Amino acid sequence: MGKSDGEIAFGALKGFLDVRYATRDGSACAEFSSEGHDENDPTCGRGWAMIGTAGRLVGHFYIHNGDDSAFVCERG
Repeated sequence: MGKSDGEIAFGALKGFLDVRYATRDGSACAEFSSEGHDENDPTCGRGWAMIGTAGRLVGHFYIHNGDDSAFVCERG
């Protein structure tokens, strides 16, 4: 549990994160809000990330009044 900050770069979306650490379905997770720009247009949103099966990082981005996208990251 706690909080932090960070940055995001996902496609044309670039911005800053306000992060809160919590639990989701019994596992540790990070929930965040974001503020930044998407192709030079101001944007904000929210999302979450957690370690899923096989040690992969899984999560979801939600852009306010816009798209949303699930993601899975795997170590190379």
